[in-house]
Amino acid sequence: MTINKVQNGSEMVVSLEGRLDTTTSPTLESELNGILPNIDSLVFDFSKLDYISSAGLRVLLASQKVMSRKGGMKVTHVNEIVQEVFDVTGFCDILTIE
Repeated sequence: MTINKVQNGSEMVVSLEGRLDTTTSPTLESELNGILPNIDSLVFDFSKLDYISSAGLRVLLASQKVMSRKGGMKVTHVNEIVQEVFDVTGFCDILTIE
């Protein structure tokens, strides 16, 4: 998985490419732990994310909990495969998906 970060003021856009699974989620979690304290808004761009597992969902949920106390978090450009995972797990009700 490739992680690209672009900061615009107090907003961070994190673009993911590849698979967010048991192998790659610790890397994302580590990256987020370093940036979440310093931002007010988090945007995930999933336009190039092919797959997300329960380990990836856990990282999103932890980020959502932190960012809900700040400016918020949203997920953008979700493909059908990832959207289906969000629908089946109920994450579509937890996350702001655009």
